[in-house]
Amino acid sequence: MDFSKRLTHWYLQNKRDLPWRNTHEPYHIWLSEIMLQQTRIEQGLPYYYKFTEAFPRVFDLADASTDEVLKLWQGLGYYSRARNLHETAKYVANELDGKFPESYKGLIKLKGVGDYTASAIASICYNEPVAVVDGNVYRVLSRIFGIDTPINSTKGIKEFKALAMELLDREDPATFNQALMEFGALHCKPQNPACEVCPFNDKCIALKEHKVKELPVKLKKAKVKKRYFNYLVFDLENNKTVLEQRKGKGIWNGLYQFPLVESERPIGEDELRSLDAFKKELGKEDFSVELFNREPVVHKLSHQHLYTCFWLVNSSGISKEAIKLEEVLDYPVPVLIENFLNEYLPEEYK
Repeated sequence: MDFSKRLTHWYLQNKRDLPWRNTHEPYHIWLSEIMLQQTRIEQGLPYYYKFTEAFPRVFDLADASTDEVLKLWQGLGYYSRARNLHETAKYVANELDGKFPESYKGLIKLKGVGDYTASAIASICYNEPVAVVDGNVYRVLSRIFGIDTPINSTKGIKEFKALAMELLDREDPATFNQALMEFGALHCKPQNPACEVCPFNDKCIALKEHKVKELPVKLKKAKVKKRYFNYLVFDLENNKTVLEQRKGKGIWNGLYQFPLVESERPIGEDELRSLDAFKKELGKEDFSVELFNREPVVHKLSHQHLYTCFWLVNSSGISKEAIKLEEVLDYPVPVLIENFLNEYLPEEYK
């Protein structure tokens, strides 16, 4: 089987017209690859356009503030990608005079760039013969070649990378890599792949052995943790409220949120008022508390589910620095907060 020829033939007939496929400029390729990690193209494309419009060059991205970058990234998730993106832009602009490394070995040293991203940039921009392996590639190769080694195991990662390198068209690695990823995204889908009209259906072991739904194999993730968030939405004098920036290595580092009181389980107003964290936020101020959402908002992340209540706190004033209500939307916030604001804020502030 001439795997590369079959794949390339399919690709040239079926590929999507995407903006980063019309350039070999490493800044734009890097930007698209970082954005599309764990993200569908349909979701990432509007962000790509926003970033390239706001920051047409790596120097423009490097000169932006962290808050500007996070605000533009808002809603795309996995915010460590945005922070690494910004750090790498500053490094390339300031230390490398705006020029990205021109090899896999150089690219993989950049912050936020792993094997997949380095392989993609090196092959697409510099025609270096290195194979990409992402979720789409794992699925295609595991099915066609009947490989049941778990794709998220050390052995699996090495095995699939070696196979992809063996199959790689070394004369045109850019087209081959993009074709393999596109084939997984459009044709060999997770659910309902188009096996009847597949160019590999005469060779596909998964199809022959009725294992299409069973492959690829993935080791089960750790148990999802439940957390209970209670956000305090202050309603202060002169239409002001309070936002705080999240710090540390946890979720949403660098984003802004309302003061947070985390509890061990769902709680009511009386129990909320009894918590030390709540008392610390309010001090001795006179206030009233009202629950905004009757049922907790469930926000699902990869390893944890957040059960969230928004408590409206009417107070004459607190010691924390307050901001005008109409300025809240200028801050980068998690999508959980953004959705609440869209429901809570008066129309004239949106």
